[in-house]
Amino acid sequence: MHPPRQQSQGGEGLRTSLSLVSSDPRLSLDEPRSNTGNLRESPTESASSREIWPVAAAIKRESDCPDQAVIRRVSGSDKITLHDVARERVDIICEKMVHLPCEFLDELKNELRVILEGGNGSQHREEFFILQKLVQSRSDLTTKTLARTHRVQLEILVAINTGIQGFLHPSINLSQASLIEIFLYKRCRNLACGSQLPAEDCTCETCTNGNGFCNLCMCVICSKFDFEVNTCRWIGCDLCSHWTHTDCAIREQLICMGPSTQNGTGPSEMVFKCQACNRTSELLGWVKDVFQHCALSWDGEALIRELDFVSRIFHGSKDPRGRKLHWKSDDLKENLRSGKVETTAACTAILMFFKELELDSQKTLENVESGSGRLIVPQEACNRISEVVHEAVRNMEMVANEKMRMFKKARLSFDACERELADKAREAGELKMDRQKKKLEIEELERIVRLKSAEADMFQTKANEAKREAERLQRILLAKSDKSEEEYTSNYLKQRLSEAEAEKQYLYEKIKMQESSRILQSSGGGDPLVFSKIHDLLYSVPPSADGPSNDGHPFRTNP
Repeated sequence: MHPPRQQSQGGEGLRTSLSLVSSDPRLSLDEPRSNTGNLRESPTESASSREIWPVAAAIKRESDCPDQAVIRRVSGSDKITLHDVARERVDIICEKMVHLPCEFLDELKNELRVILEGGNGSQHREEFFILQKLVQSRSDLTTKTLARTHRVQLEILVAINTGIQGFLHPSINLSQASLIEIFLYKRCRNLACGSQLPAEDCTCETCTNGNGFCNLCMCVICSKFDFEVNTCRWIGCDLCSHWTHTDCAIREQLICMGPSTQNGTGPSEMVFKCQACNRTSELLGWVKDVFQHCALSWDGEALIRELDFVSRIFHGSKDPRGRKLHWKSDDLKENLRSGKVETTAACTAILMFFKELELDSQKTLENVESGSGRLIVPQEACNRISEVVHEAVRNMEMVANEKMRMFKKARLSFDACERELADKAREAGELKMDRQKKKLEIEELERIVRLKSAEADMFQTKANEAKREAERLQRILLAKSDKSEEEYTSNYLKQRLSEAEAEKQYLYEKIKMQESSRILQSSGGGDPLVFSKIHDLLYSVPPSADGPSNDGHPFRTNP
């Protein structure tokens, strides 16, 4: 039987990303897709499964359009659509793309990427089928015409033809010649494989019919590729080395009961019929080899998944060994899911079961030989019994070693738990002490807060009293200021009144003097001496006690 699939050297540094559309229009976009990042020797993935490209060593390809500092406006007549690219002549679209800005070309690629992702369900699926039918129905897309295409135009055509959106990714750095070969089914469309077709110069009908099939990385039935390794998900043919999905083989009823492949005359067993070469391969030995080489490296989920594959493969088995393997797989799968059995114990149990099946097969063969009339000499019988006993002892030793290993592991786990419990208890004590300390600190802070609050209330009371006192003093100040203003105004008015009275008296006396002088002059001129005496008499008379003050008079002085 074909050995378990191993990791390929060419697949290093690759990982899966994004869901893709199948290049076969008959395949539905809603088909379940696997989601694993493993690699295998024969990388297999379909165009409808996942998109693969180098990520670790991704290199940005040079754009055909220079960087645009200013986004150019595209007129309606210059714009192109995906339908135009799919149906118009190569030279016409290429000439238009040369004059279009890079931003518009990127939007065109993003539009196709959205369609390939199928986010809008049946609408995107129908639109993709229309585009693919337009491209695949053209007869003018030859090597010569495709060599004259624009880079973005070629990427769009390849993505539509294969249904893989990875060709639209900026980190894919395939040459134009490689893209043309992929479009014309001369190179594998798997970006992680890229082998020339037919791979390994295979001459079978499946590889030479020109549909882009690669026997290194694709399923014979569904033409899908992925990177799962060390798994029962893939079945390889012993003779032609073509690979088939286990699910596809079950669906197409290629896994069925058939004559033994060893001699062709033995009892029937579960066999796989390769669709590429129509020859059969036995399955029990293949499953045993896969588990013996790979089971110890699987985790719990992987082991459950592999046991599920084995259970489905041998579901319809009529062979006693196949039925036992089916029952054993179901039993271990349920125990793993319920947590009753650990992964290591389950691996040991299934490996022991395969050895028991091998011993049963040898016993059955011996019984057949003995039943045919051949006598076994006592020494040979003793040797066979000794071998059986030794095998049983080895099996018991394996079980004992496994039990001892599990006991040691459990003991280590118990000791670790004890240490962890002690650490947790110590941490709990420290946390309790910290809690008490924090509690005392909080109480001290609360006391300080209460004290400060009382002080704040006291200072607030004093501040209120000072404020009231300031308001009282301000009112007194305003009252005294008003009173002083009134007194000043009254004194000022009295002073002005006194000055006005003095001025009035002065004018009155002046008028009297002028009249007296006029009288004297009119009476004959008069005597100046007499006039001087009259003047002295007038100014020497003291003012009355209640009369106005004469401080402002210019010719009189106070007595």
